[in-house]
Amino acid sequence: MTPRPVRVAAVQMVSGGDVDANLVQAAALVARAANDGAELVLLPEYFGILGAHATDKVRAAERDGAGPQQDFLARASREHRIVLIGGSVPIASADPARVRSACLAYGPDGGRLARYDKIHLFRFAHGDEAYDETRTIERGDAAVAFDAPFGRVGLTICYDVRFPELYRALGDCALVCVPAAFTWITGSAHWHLLLRTRAVENQAWVLAAAQGGVHPNGRRTFGHSCLVDPWGALVAERADDGPGVIVGTADPARTADVRARLPAHSHRVL
Repeated sequence: MTPRPVRVAAVQMVSGGDVDANLVQAAALVARAANDGAELVLLPEYFGILGAHATDKVRAAERDGAGPQQDFLARASREHRIVLIGGSVPIASADPARVRSACLAYGPDGGRLARYDKIHLFRFAHGDEAYDETRTIERGDAAVAFDAPFGRVGLTICYDVRFPELYRALGDCALVCVPAAFTWITGSAHWHLLLRTRAVENQAWVLAAAQGGVHPNGRRTFGHSCLVDPWGALVAERADDGPGVIVGTADPARTADVRARLPAHSHRVL
């Protein structure tokens, strides 16, 4: 399959605990992205629910293959004839106290193309903020990428971006997706640095869709949804808080140029 230029979009949201309200917001933003010519649209982590408590997503868990969030992704991808990637959907696991945090990709016909379960689970404490995803999420165990008409697409989620070995395990991708809900503290320090590093070391396009703003639960997320090219340059970015869409073109000619001038992949010895 020969990669070709593709218009891609990252949707930024400020999700709350009401799944129906979040999906209404997501539907309008996906439609805006599609109207701007996007063929692939990425929704952020927790696009369907970011509740007052970590356990809220467990109560909203869906069985694999059916549920409001999955139905929305299938319907919207089919309606707009796009590849639509839901940053994370809580999928029931064998442990009733935990879910799988699944990044789900759907094709233009509404069929599911891929499922990636988040491997690296976030734990962080700073002042009044404390997070430990291991309490409510069961980790995944496999890297996932899928083939699209415009090239191979790798799937990761948020905290995964700190682990370069996962990105190597994805293989040679035209585009890597990073749906996220970075905290303000970690995002302001590391968001751009990490995304640009993953793009540079893999010489691939990186598309990041973030939660961005103050949520009903009081949590503040960093936002700055963006598209990064294989040289590490920011091609498009949403600098403001709040819901919105950024759109850009991921051009394989740029990837080929970067790899020709600096053939780092051929220099690897491990």
